[in-house]
Amino acid sequence: MIQKRRSLFSVLLRSTLLTATLVSTQTAFGQKLSPDKERELIAVLRSNAADNEKAMTCKKLAVDGSGEAVQELASLLKDEKLASWARIALEAIPGKAADEALVKASYSLQGKLLIGVINSIGVRRDANAVDSLKIRLLDKDSDVASAAAVALGRIGNSNSALFLTELLGTAPAKVRSAVAEGLVVCAAGFHSEGKNADAIKIYDNVRTADVPKQRVLEATRGAILARNLDGIPLLLEQLRAPEKAMFQIGLSTARELKGREVDQALAAELDKAAPERAALIIYAMADRSTVDMPAILKAAKAGQPVVRLAAINALGMVGNASCVPVLLDIAGESESELSKAAKSTLAEMTDAGVNKAIAERLPKAEGKMVATLIEIVGLRRIEATQELIKALSNPDKGVRGAAFMALGNTVPPSQLNVLIEQVVSPKRAEDLEAAILSLKTAAIRMPNQEDCASILSGASNAATASTKVALLEIIGAVGGKKALQTIEQAAKTDDAQLKDVSSKLLGEWMTIDAAPVLLNLAKTGPADKYQVRALKGYIRIARQFVKNESEKAAMFSNAFDAARQSAEQQLVIDNLKAFPSIETLKLAVRIAEKEELKKEATQAAIAISEDKKFAGKPEEARDILAKAGIVKPK
Repeated sequence: MIQKRRSLFSVLLRSTLLTATLVSTQTAFGQKLSPDKERELIAVLRSNAADNEKAMTCKKLAVDGSGEAVQELASLLKDEKLASWARIALEAIPGKAADEALVKASYSLQGKLLIGVINSIGVRRDANAVDSLKIRLLDKDSDVASAAAVALGRIGNSNSALFLTELLGTAPAKVRSAVAEGLVVCAAGFHSEGKNADAIKIYDNVRTADVPKQRVLEATRGAILARNLDGIPLLLEQLRAPEKAMFQIGLSTARELKGREVDQALAAELDKAAPERAALIIYAMADRSTVDMPAILKAAKAGQPVVRLAAINALGMVGNASCVPVLLDIAGESESELSKAAKSTLAEMTDAGVNKAIAERLPKAEGKMVATLIEIVGLRRIEATQELIKALSNPDKGVRGAAFMALGNTVPPSQLNVLIEQVVSPKRAEDLEAAILSLKTAAIRMPNQEDCASILSGASNAATASTKVALLEIIGAVGGKKALQTIEQAAKTDDAQLKDVSSKLLGEWMTIDAAPVLLNLAKTGPADKYQVRALKGYIRIARQFVKNESEKAAMFSNAFDAARQSAEQQLVIDNLKAFPSIETLKLAVRIAEKEELKKEATQAAIAISEDKKFAGKPEEARDILAKAGIVKPK
């Protein structure tokens, strides 16, 4: 694997992009600061303004400055705090004045400040700076010499290329990597200018030199791309190399090199490469702008599992309707990783023709392919309701199960009753569980939850007790006003099953409108587990959904008044401590008036009053405690 590192090359690249952006902004639409405004900014640099103000001024001059600002900006190049800001502006300001200022500064600076100036010279690609940079290549500071080497590469003319090439074999070890990097940058410039022969010569010199592996990798990539289609043999050489790093550079370069001939060469390589490598080559093929689809389909059909799996997954990225027959055959194989991958790929492909290709096959399908196609119909949410309804009568339980699942994902609102009937009056008892799950899936995605809940509520009236329970759970999942009303009615019946399921559903309700229903059940219901559930559900809504402190405290007060057992009363007290406010403090004091709860409520009141939210205004809390005769322990 190619090591990722923060090289001078990457730093310079980012700097170049920033400069390009600033220059384009500076010249866009001919907009420019007025001379008076620029003079004001220059005056800030000359003043005793704070460093941060001067830094922002440099930033503005990077966009709007001219040669008039160069002298003041150059004076900051020796300032460790502002030098980088000044260089950003100097890199962007057009004209020779900025070039000359940077070169002049390079003669007097040292260390990091000098390196920064050299980097800026490289960004500006000042051909007149070559001789000064040559001198710095011999600097005893290897970091300075390295910066000069890369800057020469960025200038990228024949003079700098020749000098760097001569130095490649003789430079000190600490500088040689930067010399190679400079040559790679220079060669990239030649390549972009159409000077491919010059670029190839440089790349080949670097990749055969005694330089760090990273430089060899960069040069190898460049050598392949500069050769264009003639680089295919060198590309294949990397794909066959024993070193992983060379193989990886081959993969990444294969994604860049254009041409159908490259696709063909990669396809031929699949038969020669080890399975693990062939799988990675397939992913590279799929990432190309041109894709050899027949080669990927061939790899998906037969061969080593790892290669087939890669090809199937790749089709998920680049496949189209023509791939459907092959993928369906694989999907219909015995349950395996390949079968699952094929189904996943069929579900993911974005080609509009895929849906049509699958829908056309469904009426003609036979055997195992019926269930496979139905599953894909559900995954892709293809409208094929009539065929799916027909499949509910298939003698094969697997086919019926797939049809139920697909209908859950696809049935339109107008035909929801098909699934309701399968739940209320199932043709086969063994299909009831699948029918319930299908109806729940469909109901949740219906666009109008109130209409859906009304239909389900009407169906539950004529259902058996056990079916009514299942329908209530589905109604609860749908949610809305009608659903809440239906479940409230069920909670008030004498049927233990209905009371049980409805109290659970209400206790888990996720909207605040269930609060009045829960409070009413807690107040009026018999003292049993259902009444306790209602109370706890009411408190949960107060905790989760009510933000206003007064409203939350009022709900806790309602809950306490409805509580009938000490455990529920203690639950309210615990919640008061969890949500400290003046209102909950007052409620805790009120509860403390009850002798049987005096100790717990007093402790809660003291805990609330000591909360950090009262640190800035303790008087009100202290007064409430004092009036109640509650004294904090010392």
